[in-house]
Amino acid sequence: MHAAFFLLLGASLARYLIRHEGGDHTGWVVALFSVFGLLYLLGRFLAPPPPSGTRPDARYLAWVSAVLTVWVVLLALAPNAAWCAMPLFFTGLHTLSTRTAVSLAAVLTLLVVASKLRFAQGEFDPNAVIAPPAVAAVGTAVLIHLKRQAARQRALIDDLVRTRRDLAATERRAGILAERQRLSTEIHDTLAQGLSSQQMLLQAAERVWHADPDAARGHMRDAGEIASRSLTEARRFVHDLAPADLAERTLAPALAALADRESGAGLTVVFHLDGAPGPLPERVEAALLRIAQGALANVREHAGATRAALTLTWVDDQISLDIADDGRGFALVAAGDGAPAAATGRTGRGHGVPAMRARARQLGGTLTVESEPGEGTVVSAAVPLAPVSGTALALDTSGRGTS
Repeated sequence: MHAAFFLLLGASLARYLIRHEGGDHTGWVVALFSVFGLLYLLGRFLAPPPPSGTRPDARYLAWVSAVLTVWVVLLALAPNAAWCAMPLFFTGLHTLSTRTAVSLAAVLTLLVVASKLRFAQGEFDPNAVIAPPAVAAVGTAVLIHLKRQAARQRALIDDLVRTRRDLAATERRAGILAERQRLSTEIHDTLAQGLSSQQMLLQAAERVWHADPDAARGHMRDAGEIASRSLTEARRFVHDLAPADLAERTLAPALAALADRESGAGLTVVFHLDGAPGPLPERVEAALLRIAQGALANVREHAGATRAALTLTWVDDQISLDIADDGRGFALVAAGDGAPAAATGRTGRGHGVPAMRARARQLGGTLTVESEPGEGTVVSAAVPLAPVSGTALALDTSGRGTS
């Protein structure tokens, strides 16, 4: 539009000089053409147009008024200056409100028609009356359409920005909730279980403190060992949240060590390995070990069992972990997501089984609980070894893991 303005300005001046060479007002007209072009050029630097969708400031309105005033004076002396109206209209008037721009365009069109009729020579030319309004109507329609389209685009961009901002806030909240769930599960499977075992041992030591000092000292030693392991877990937890048992061994030896450690005080835990073990991702090993720890904690605290078995089964496309005990068992009810969950005798805390189920779900696997009163309990976790989708591997932020 700027190039078109200066091109039409030069053509209008040339046409005037050709037709009115040596006229009385030629010097004034040339000076006005020069001032008109210079004023238009300076306005690009001294009074830049306002950003789209905002109101023009006083400097810009002063520039538009000055340019239009010079153009009206020039039009009164040289009707050829009417050709500059179209680019001037698009470069200057588009920033005004639609009503103001249309009204001003109508006034300018009338001035162009009056100038054409004033300088008409010979017979009446209908084009002098029809062409300027037609061109002005087309230009005004295009301008209004562009302004409406720009307004719609601004609205869409604002909606997009708000949506992205809301989405970022939602993802941030989901990440915070997922991290809280992960931390609560880690604390439950490490520190909380260690403290619970220490409490049970200390209570047992207190009961036999006078009657059987040797047994009491044994309970105290066991509590001290658990406190030491819990301290190691806490340090590991702060460092990278990985189980301390997996620091220098793989899953199968870690489960065997867990079985040996949990044996004693009326409970015997054995470990079985079926299949040929292979390398596993660290997160799979950590999750299965935590599931085993959580299940054995439930056995020790609630089941009243004398024997428990950890069975790690390795097949081509799946690894499964079964924790079975010969305890009192319990009746099953449906959890919030339709999966079986413990009910009788195990609802006091209510975090163990959901935490184990959440760990299995994060790996794309499943966790099932089978139990009957008086028949013991079997907790089975199955995790696929083949790559699963990113959705399955992602943290479960929907909240179902804590139902």
